Amino acid sequence: MSSPVTRPLRFLRRTLGPLVEPAVFDFWSRELGSTASRSRIQARVVAKRAESARAVTLELQPNRRFEGFLPGQHVNITVEIDGRRVTRSYSLTGVPREDDRLSLTVQQVEGGLVSGHLYTDCRVGDVVELGAAFGEMTLPEILPFKLLLLAAGSGVTPLMSLVRELAQRGMPVDTTLVYWARHRADLCFVPELKALAAREPKFNLRFALTGDAVTGTDELRGRPSRELLADVAPDLSERAVYACGPAGFVAEVELLARTQARSFQSEAFTPPVFAPVESQSEVTLMLAKSNRVVRVASGQPLLAALEAQGIKPPSGCRMGICNTCACGKRDGLTRNLKNGGENAEPESNLRICISSAQSDLTLDL
Repeated sequence: MSSPVTRPLRFLRRTLGPLVEPAVFDFWSRELGSTASRSRIQARVVAKRAESARAVTLELQPNRRFEGFLPGQHVNITVEIDGRRVTRSYSLTGVPREDDRLSLTVQQVEGGLVSGHLYTDCRVGDVVELGAAFGEMTLPEILPFKLLLLAAGSGVTPLMSLVRELAQRGMPVDTTLVYWARHRADLCFVPELKALAAREPKFNLRFALTGDAVTGTDELRGRPSRELLADVAPDLSERAVYACGPAGFVAEVELLARTQARSFQSEAFTPPVFAPVESQSEVTLMLAKSNRVVRVASGQPLLAALEAQGIKPPSGCRMGICNTCACGKRDGLTRNLKNGGENAEPESNLRICISSAQSDLTLDL
């Protein structure tokens, strides 16, 4: 016999579903606590647990619209906070499962709108919206080289997914993980990582602390250095390096390891800080879909410029990775603020979080 809760959901899905617009269907589905959707990936929070002093892991059960992921990839998660839908990108920390459940670990960031909501206010039973998985920091099917994984802070999350994949494969190659944090209490996944290191001879684990004194044989003290890397990976030339953390950390370890390592791949989870433009002129943005015209500074990221005007386009990672903010550019000249490249092609796709206007533009917003 169906429960009083499931009856309206079943009625909504079977009876009203074919008759209403997808957006209307999705709205009432969320209001009734269902993940059923005609157009979106929705997921219910089915478990929440503390992972460190400042981080929680959420387990999510997505609906059938989620098409899966590879370990090391990210998803955009959209939540409603004070009546406003907000999107951010988070790494998945697990491996694909038969029940399709996902896990992601969120570290509370001071002043972070979404991280604060997920850490403090999100509850088991809540429904969130997800995007399709994305990201290229994944492992090849065949691993011909040893691995060195370098993580700092929240950067451990995609690397933890890779470690779990390697464990699932039987740890096929020699792998070393060095995980930096200021304090021991900030470290995530410690019992699981220590247990894996104890049973897998090919898995080497070192915690690097910058604030606390070293107390264990698996701990180091200090920031990345040539001496530290030589200690943990004297065979660096035989290893593929995967690094993830704040932008400054990634730049630091890249400088130390890229020329010596067999290969180097990295992701920074903090938005880039663009150098200020000395002489900024104003340009006109025509927003074709909303029929609005605004004036913005030519050197400013378009996303930030529009937000300063009270316009809130969809956005996610704010680093030019997830493509959530991408929109059509009908005409005009833009500059990629990450690599300096210019784009004068009409009818092209534009990631507005890392693009600035160099002339008047027409955007599909």
